[in-house]
Amino acid sequence: MMQPEQQVTLNQVWAELIIEELVRYGVKHVCIAPGSRSTPLTLAASEHQHLSIHTHFDERGLGFLALGIAKASKEAVAVIVTSGTAVANLLPSVAESGLTKEKLILLTADRPVELINCGANQAINQQGIFSSHVCHSLQLPSPSINIPAQWLLSRLDQACFAQQEQGGAIHINCPFPEPFYGKKDNDLVRDYLAPIQEWKEAFSAYIQQPRYSSVVTVSPQWMKTAQKKGIVIIGNVTLEEAQAAAKLAQELGWPVLADPQSGYYSSWAHYDLWLQNTACIELLADVECVLQFGARLVSKRLSAWLDKYQQDYYLIDPHFELLDASCHSHVRYRADITAWCQTHAESLTERDCFFDHAPSLLWSESLKVASLNALALARSMACHSETLSELSFALTIGQKAESCDWFIGNSLIVRLLDMVGELNQQHTYTNRGASGIDGLIATAVGVQRANQNPLLALVGDTSLLYDLNSLALLKQATQPVVIVVINNDGGGIFDLLPVDEKKKDDFYRMPHQLEFSHAAAMFGLAYHKPETLSCAMSMINEGLQQGIHLVEINTPAGQAGEELTRLFQTIQHATLF
Repeated sequence: MMQPEQQVTLNQVWAELIIEELVRYGVKHVCIAPGSRSTPLTLAASEHQHLSIHTHFDERGLGFLALGIAKASKEAVAVIVTSGTAVANLLPSVAESGLTKEKLILLTADRPVELINCGANQAINQQGIFSSHVCHSLQLPSPSINIPAQWLLSRLDQACFAQQEQGGAIHINCPFPEPFYGKKDNDLVRDYLAPIQEWKEAFSAYIQQPRYSSVVTVSPQWMKTAQKKGIVIIGNVTLEEAQAAAKLAQELGWPVLADPQSGYYSSWAHYDLWLQNTACIELLADVECVLQFGARLVSKRLSAWLDKYQQDYYLIDPHFELLDASCHSHVRYRADITAWCQTHAESLTERDCFFDHAPSLLWSESLKVASLNALALARSMACHSETLSELSFALTIGQKAESCDWFIGNSLIVRLLDMVGELNQQHTYTNRGASGIDGLIATAVGVQRANQNPLLALVGDTSLLYDLNSLALLKQATQPVVIVVINNDGGGIFDLLPVDEKKKDDFYRMPHQLEFSHAAAMFGLAYHKPETLSCAMSMINEGLQQGIHLVEINTPAGQAGEELTRLFQTIQHATLF
């Protein structure tokens, strides 16, 4: 058994090696929750000059904070927590990253093996706790002089390389024996570290593994495909990727159906409305090819149309797994979306044959008209221009909000924006992998910290209640942040369910009869409660200039459901083109 001073030193050395190797793999941000068992990791991270440190007292919120930073920065973010249920609280954010492939590196402190399953305090079985939600798990032994530093570095490299290839989270479980506190004695580990001296003096990973890279090539069938009657669908991608896909669509002469998560607005928007119209569906009956970039579409109507679609289908996305819930026979390109679009667009400009787009123009233009008329019907449904409802807010916010990053929650608001919103080339972020309502505020804060731009976040009342702790993170914001909470007294997204009204209230909506002024005061946020639509827009835009603001928009319970029911019935029977 090692002496206490030896264990303290070796705990610190292992933690420093772990943190240093992660930095060499590109980690710039570490999110830390308080805890004693994680002390070696916390101290190693806090003392590293190349790391930005973020803290939160709530591990669930901490995981989502890291998710937001990773989402916006496109880089791996490390998370340090202590042992026990602190680890379990990371599962919601890990499940989301497993689906949407943000890179999280979970450094979880643990009891040594001799303290597991024997009644020791704060000791749970942490091995495999994240199951298939992570792309790689590394169960480290307790730091020991008998386990070479070379072994530790090589196993870390193996985990990081798996993450580079597949995306998602990796779990590195670190059992540290006591003691954790004391001065490191470098003399005790001089011989131990001698074999990695060359690595210490360099700034590269211990094992360097270049990522597999394939040059995007154009299929011989591409020119034949490009002459078909097709559409381009843009899913959950970055704004830059959406713009590249739209340029390719322009070369093809095909309509673009862009999901609100892309931040892109096309002339064929509001398809979640016009796809409920029989005449519009008939126009799509002869579509011969679908090019889809990214997945996880918000629109149920578009997903339902794709379920029935049986012609040529191409899905382009860099992620590793299948992303077609309808299980079509399709061509799957695992590729960088921007590079794929640019290469294929260039091939069209260089073609030596002429494309006759005339057959596509009539139906394409008709759908543009349908989009405009569907939006006009929605505006007429929103009644008076000053009426502040969920529908009128969704119709207006995209046009009126000044330049900022957007974070859209998973309440009714994301579906309303899909139907009637006009997001104008904004960088937009969501948690639409598992589509949970947990951790939305923390994720939004993470996005803002990574981008350092003004941020507008739209969430529902139940979502805000679920992540109320994370309002504390806003105290450290360095750019303006406006949190808009749509308070319809519970789960308004359930309004359209065909369930008895009383049971709908008791088991789905769950009315809470709460408002958020006291929460804003508790966390030091400026609070606003507009009564009219123009007031709401003014408060939001003023808030995006300076400060941290909570804007509460109160709407009657059930109002949005009633408005949407009337709108859907009108759209179904309207002449849209």
